[in-house]
Amino acid sequence: MHSVLAGHGLVKKYGSTTALAGVDVEVRERDSLAIMGPSGSGKSTLLHTLAGIVRPDGGQVLLRGERIDNLGENKLSALRRKRFGFVFQSGQLLPELPAEENVALPLMLEGTPRRQAVKRARRWFAPLGLDGLEGRRPGQLSGGQAQRVAIARALAVEPDVVFADEPTGALDQATSTEVIRLLTSVTREQGAALVMVTHDADVAAHCDHILHVRDGLISNYSQYTVA
Repeated sequence: MHSVLAGHGLVKKYGSTTALAGVDVEVRERDSLAIMGPSGSGKSTLLHTLAGIVRPDGGQVLLRGERIDNLGENKLSALRRKRFGFVFQSGQLLPELPAEENVALPLMLEGTPRRQAVKRARRWFAPLGLDGLEGRRPGQLSGGQAQRVAIARALAVEPDVVFADEPTGALDQATSTEVIRLLTSVTREQGAALVMVTHDADVAAHCDHILHVRDGLISNYSQYTVA
């Protein structure tokens, strides 16, 4: 499989604090990577740097072999909209929109007409167990349902990479297991790579690889064969 996303020698400092101290990481097609570490270890900074949200002070970020960390803000913003998908702990769905329009939103922001965008969005509802919930607003959904809508929204643009920041942090254990199984399987089926920050070892174990960060450096790297 080919490399989709790579970071080489990533350095990031906040004043006198070094969040990343020369980190190398690579994610391949259909791979899932869990980033773990104690609070302040640099794991969230690493995810945000790979996602083009934070610019590194040193090193490079490559998407399919092309450097992206040196792009201008407009190009970087467009890249995040078109080629990356994002799933956050709280879902961050718009409360005034029904589920199908929340999923369609990234497509509409790129200029796809509403009717066409919603039609494309609806195809994600059955695979994620959301049939019949297209018209419900976030306040009418359970936590697990809302997070599955967030996953559908992340996949709607058919991204190269899905970034997930503590995607199960607000869920109970049973719902967390259900959501992480869906997230890893659906991204793999769609050919996208998954990069996820989590504090939960059980959640991380569903990924192909686990990377442990401590004091801005990789302290351990594990690889699993996931069915």
